[in-house]
Amino acid sequence: EVQLQASGGGLVQAGGSLRLSCAASGFTFNEYDIGWFRQAPGKEREGVSCISSREGNTYYADSVKGRFTISSDNAKNTVYLHLNSLKPEDTAVYYCAATRQVCAVSYFPSDFGSWGQGTQVTVSS
Repeated sequence: EVQLQASGGGLVQAGGSLRLSCAASGFTFNEYDIGWFRQAPGKEREGVSCISSREGNTYYADSVKGRFTISSDNAKNTVYLHLNSLKPEDTAVYYCAATRQVCAVSYFPSDFGSWGQGTQVTVSS
């Protein structure tokens, strides 16, 4: 069974940083790419970033490009999302998800078949 566990969220002031973690089990990174999504109250879930070990590429939404960094530690079977220069509009529940396709053709939540629980990120000021 594919399992994903997101963690690392919290409360931070504007301009601060957080590191989110997505621990994966039940699959290998040569079978799935991993994406991060977020959903704010009253808004639809939106893609934030994606990492493809098979492509050797990373992807970012324009709203976070230059501020967020996605990375992976294959030895730990974990994907990270480093959130820097946080803004209040970054406040949302952040989810990690896995797709059998590759990031280049995976843009929407429906493209990802496996999901972890969300972790809350709240940015004040």
